[in-house]
Amino acid sequence: MPAGIILFTMKLASVILDIPTQALDAPYTYRVPDDVGEGDYPIEVGCAVVVPLGARQVVGFVIELFYCAPDAIPGGLDPKKLRYIKKAVSSSYFDEEGAACAQWLSERYIAPLSACVRLFTPPGGVPRMVRAQGGYWRLEQPAIGEVDDRWVKLGPNAAEFTPRKNAVKQQQIIEALQRGELRTAELSLEFGNVASTLKSLAEKGVVEIERRRRMRGMPAAVGGVFSDDDSEAARSGGVAVMPALSEPQSGEFAGMPRRNDERSASVESEGNTPPTAAGMPLMQLTDGQAKALAAIAEACEKADGSVVLVDGVTGSGKTEVYLQAIEAVLAKGKTACVLVPEISLTPQTVARFRGRFGNQVAVMHSRMSAGERFDQWDFVRSGEARVVVGARSALFTPLRNLGLIVIDEEHEGSYKQDSSPRYHARDVAIWMAKRAGAAVVLGSATPSIESLYAAAKDPQWHQVSLPERANGKPMPKVTVIDMAAEFKGGSRSMFSKELTDALEEELAAGHKAVLLLNQRGFAKFVLCRDCGFVPSCPSCSTSLTYHERGNFLVCHHCGHKVPAPATCPECGSPYLRKFGAGTQRVEDDLHALIAGFEGVGEVPIIRMDADTTAHKGAHQRLLEEFAAAESAVLLGTQMIAKGLDFDDVTLVGVISADTQLHLPDYRAAERTFDLVEQVAGRAGRAELEGRVMVQTYEASAPAIRAAATYDRALFLRDELPKRKALGYPPYVRLANVLVWGADEEAVRSYAEKLRDEIAVRVRDYTTGNWQVFAAAPCVFAKLKNTYRWHILVKAPLDSDISQVLLPLFRARKAEASVNVAVDVDPNDLL
Repeated sequence: MPAGIILFTMKLASVILDIPTQALDAPYTYRVPDDVGEGDYPIEVGCAVVVPLGARQVVGFVIELFYCAPDAIPGGLDPKKLRYIKKAVSSSYFDEEGAACAQWLSERYIAPLSACVRLFTPPGGVPRMVRAQGGYWRLEQPAIGEVDDRWVKLGPNAAEFTPRKNAVKQQQIIEALQRGELRTAELSLEFGNVASTLKSLAEKGVVEIERRRRMRGMPAAVGGVFSDDDSEAARSGGVAVMPALSEPQSGEFAGMPRRNDERSASVESEGNTPPTAAGMPLMQLTDGQAKALAAIAEACEKADGSVVLVDGVTGSGKTEVYLQAIEAVLAKGKTACVLVPEISLTPQTVARFRGRFGNQVAVMHSRMSAGERFDQWDFVRSGEARVVVGARSALFTPLRNLGLIVIDEEHEGSYKQDSSPRYHARDVAIWMAKRAGAAVVLGSATPSIESLYAAAKDPQWHQVSLPERANGKPMPKVTVIDMAAEFKGGSRSMFSKELTDALEEELAAGHKAVLLLNQRGFAKFVLCRDCGFVPSCPSCSTSLTYHERGNFLVCHHCGHKVPAPATCPECGSPYLRKFGAGTQRVEDDLHALIAGFEGVGEVPIIRMDADTTAHKGAHQRLLEEFAAAESAVLLGTQMIAKGLDFDDVTLVGVISADTQLHLPDYRAAERTFDLVEQVAGRAGRAELEGRVMVQTYEASAPAIRAAATYDRALFLRDELPKRKALGYPPYVRLANVLVWGADEEAVRSYAEKLRDEIAVRVRDYTTGNWQVFAAAPCVFAKLKNTYRWHILVKAPLDSDISQVLLPLFRARKAEASVNVAVDVDPNDLL
């Protein structure tokens, strides 16, 4: 370069427009003004900005800032045509790593980039442009944000100040403040309107008024941050007490050859009880726990995204392993994220982490209000929270210096999001850990088949077994009861004789029982015995569920609700029969059954299902009611199968173990096996022995026989050959292309056309054994008044299915009457 010539560079920003469409699914380049533009926030990575797009203005998110010479702008853009960012309208929501993760999610799961960026934004929404009256666009700020309280305390001149005789309110306020500082709201409640009085006193230096951040849902005031003492979230264990915020099985896999990965598990910790940074004594670990903790320590030391699969029976002490592993990570100045299925995120679970880590814990779950979730998210952003406990979305909180990610009950299907972006939390966690130099811990009594396969084949995965309960007690004996034989013997009750006798015996002894029914509603459906008519939802391809209380039929997909007919709407016959049994029906029959027990008084029956836990706080209230009772029965759906730890539960009964066994889904048997083994673990967790009764019409089904004997190898020997022969995970990768819309013919036609385009793409750009199946209606062919078709793509296990399909869907032009989405690595095919 000749002397004296200065190279001119431009400051540019890559901006993702907050418009969820594939047509705008690439970053746009804008110039960054020399100052903050028209806004009060600096323009930085992760902030929301207002930018011009054509003749209007839109909101976007900055994912990159860079300097560039005018002749080297990406894409060969003309520097004279580049437009300026108008202004930043928020502080930064995420950093460069968050931006990189959003881009990876968009490509891996073939999802709109704006939807992926949204995962990293705070609960309660972000700024957006809305069309106002008159047709112009205006900026609307989110309704949820920080809440400040005005606090009053005595000032430096209070001691010398003497109110006038008639200044009664001044005197009252001063006397109240002599007992301690108060909120202005509290003073107003006591003395009426105090605004002018406080202003006068403040001007004289008698009082000082300051604003302080209030954290919604907190049980107490700590370190200058104040709370809603009586909030329901505080009672439900939803939010931790927080300090003040600053600114912004064995290792076998059914005979599958596996590498020798016991090297990590063989590293023994001294005395089986590693010290804790907090200095508090820890419980004595079992050999299995010590090996698991050593394996996790080794994975953390490697700092390469290694995965430790903690394969421990229920009650084996996996949570204690997590807690001690997190303590070791915190001692090194790093942070930890703990994911728990929403269904298992009970107050008991939260209390374990808050009891160990106190004010360092942030909690995120759906039973909290949007304001409470925002405060927790902001608590994480402040850097004060060092442990985040929550459902899958907790992965995307702004947690810095990540050292460990724990995914408890890793087999749970709820870790897969069912709307765009359809990510799996396990795979996202592993990607994040590799980038951050962290480790991932997956824990379960029934690990998913995919995780077992990875542990057997992938050198970065290490499986450690905890085959015994931490208290040394045996697993409860499981008895399988053949309900078909009961029926042949003349029994018409939903409770077998064995379960009835066991229930009477345990309740008479003052013990507790848990009964599981894997469905909800009074009856599965209503059928006319004359013509065979079954009332169905007009908007969905499913039968309506009957609820006795209220005598109505409801669709549990779209909420459609109608009174139950007295006669058949088709033929007028009065012979309508209710088939199946739900929690309401079981509860009623259970009351009648217990009433006939000798020596057993009135026993509370606590029903937990989607209906009884729909309201905020109901989940904990029901569990507290069960815990407080001397003897009780907890009746519920899948939500009671895990996450509950009651010492006095001695009997677990499964009313209908085979409910989902014949669903048209390749995971049906695995889910049945998991459910039976998980719920069996609720019994006999302390000194009292437990027993389990499993009622089924499929007593010979391998999944049920294997779960009843805690024999995973038996289950895998039956299941794996079927998966391999039919071409399902873990032997192949899947992509399920979903097509839906209100016009049935348009959906069918477009699905068939799209299937042909996918087949051409696969033919031209792949090698190996790929399969593109014909377009077909989904199992639920109609939901919420939309028709649903799908196209299944199968690919070799080592193939990048997203890379092949992504260009096709990025280039696809949107259809007005048809919606399309791709579910990569789907959790089900329904």
